[in-house]
Amino acid sequence: MTRMPRVSGKDVLVALKRAGFTEIRAVGSHRYLSHKDDPARWATVAYHGKETLSLQVLSTILQTAKLSIDEFIELL
Repeated sequence: MTRMPRVSGKDVLVALKRAGFTEIRAVGSHRYLSHKDDPARWATVAYHGKETLSLQVLSTILQTAKLSIDEFIELL
């Protein structure tokens, strides 16, 4: 089993954009993204600069974006 990487919100945004997600809006420190080909795939990312996201938050982001840990690591 692959370990969950320790990444910041900025790193997650870059990886999701590489996966085909586009930012649809920003409210405060949160960025809302949707996949351009599959609207059922979405993500809400807390963007606090270089602050590392908790593993639980990252896990939730990957679940809603329908990405596995291995797919996400390849996008980093």
